[in-house]
Amino acid sequence: MIETPDSNISRRVLVVEKLCKQYRDRLAVDNISFDVRPHEIVGLLGPNGAGKTTTINMILGVLKPTAGSIQIENFDVARQRRRALASTNFAAVYAPLPGNLTVAQNLHYFGLIYDVRGLRERIEVLLEQFDLRRFRDTKCGLLSSGEQTRVTLAKAVLNQPQLLLLDEPTASLDPATAQDVRGMIRRIASEGSGGILWTSHNMYEVQEVCHRVLFLHRGKILLQGDPKTLPEEHGVATLDELFIRLAREPLRQPAEHA
Repeated sequence: MIETPDSNISRRVLVVEKLCKQYRDRLAVDNISFDVRPHEIVGLLGPNGAGKTTTINMILGVLKPTAGSIQIENFDVARQRRRALASTNFAAVYAPLPGNLTVAQNLHYFGLIYDVRGLRERIEVLLEQFDLRRFRDTKCGLLSSGEQTRVTLAKAVLNQPQLLLLDEPTASLDPATAQDVRGMIRRIASEGSGGILWTSHNMYEVQEVCHRVLFLHRGKILLQGDPKTLPEEHGVATLDELFIRLAREPLRQPAEHA
């Protein structure tokens, strides 16, 4: 059972407004707007090429938007990038930590990068929280996929971010391990003071974890809402069916004027 964020909370940890990204003749992200609030897990869904990772990379400041704005904790990413990203962190299955460093070394060096105060104590807390104490001196390259994911999540919360970006965080995990990781992420959202933006192709996972979802198709947000009620609202039985329908449905083009 996931806790519902307090709808009366006016604070928004992430505000994306009219965001666009143009690659020559292709509009990868097309005028999208959304937000993420404290304790909220928002799912960013869509088929491959829908614009999910491009959107995350713009939020992280890796890509420069063609148009639009991104605010993290009221700091504009374009003009106040350092202050905005100080409140942000990231984890993805395709971004493993250096395999030649031990768990403790990875957390230490990333803690220095994020300028974490009381770093030694913070690392001890995270080793306990993510059940990593016995792997303290093990090189990350020798860990299983599930163990590596736990280390990556520990790194991602080192600086106690107000915005946590998760791009397919459980994609390589077996069902039991994925369930454990989802539980960890739910606790991060409920016990911390920030929010989470999560991409996934696993609709069961999305329905179990996310409070709200955004469906992207060809760079546009087609619909959004509660993943538990959206299927029925759109005349299908499951979120999987809704995902498939939206992935296959061409965008309606505006009528041309004579």
